[in-house]
Amino acid sequence: MRLIGINGGTFDPIHYGHLRPALEVQQSLGLEQVRFVPCYQPVHRGQPSVSAVQRCEMIELAIAGQPSFCLDTIEIDRGGPSYMVDTLAALKQRYADSEESTALVLIMGTDAFANFHKWHNWQEILRLANIAVTHRPGEALPLYCQAGQILRAHHVRHFSQCCEQIVDVPVTQLDLSATALRNYLHQGQSVDYLMPPTVIDYIQQHQLYRDAKGN
Repeated sequence: MRLIGINGGTFDPIHYGHLRPALEVQQSLGLEQVRFVPCYQPVHRGQPSVSAVQRCEMIELAIAGQPSFCLDTIEIDRGGPSYMVDTLAALKQRYADSEESTALVLIMGTDAFANFHKWHNWQEILRLANIAVTHRPGEALPLYCQAGQILRAHHVRHFSQCCEQIVDVPVTQLDLSATALRNYLHQGQSVDYLMPPTVIDYIQQHQLYRDAKGN
């Protein structure tokens, strides 16, 4: 069974807080790929500060040196509100004809997973994919909340089937957010060492985020 990681988000802009955990999950779980899936229209936050094309171009620059990472524009191409359940269903169909059994692995941090029970049709998400919940080493998992009930019911040490299983993966979790980066850029502060130099060059070349203060 090959494992394909799905890493969704606005990536507005992409930074090391997205990239390093994804790499550690890929290595820890032996994922064949990690597909970065930028959303078109977020359903739980405001519209991205820059265009979908620009966000995709920054992702391509950021992952160019990592062969196991790739950009997937499935949500951009579909348009409209970006619901992960629709994305996973389409990806599941894409791999249905593969000779090798393929499991999708949705990657998310503990903050996102703590609200998983509020996601649109979360039950179907579990029927379509496994989940990897990332956390800092030693960090307590969200066990005693509504999402925690889901975690306890589906938690395993290692994936043994194509869906409905959840593993936790300790990673180097950087205390970094795209909102903070947008604020730095809006204020004219340096973002060196927080994101790939190629992405910084792109932002400077296109004069992005100068008027887009984070929120």
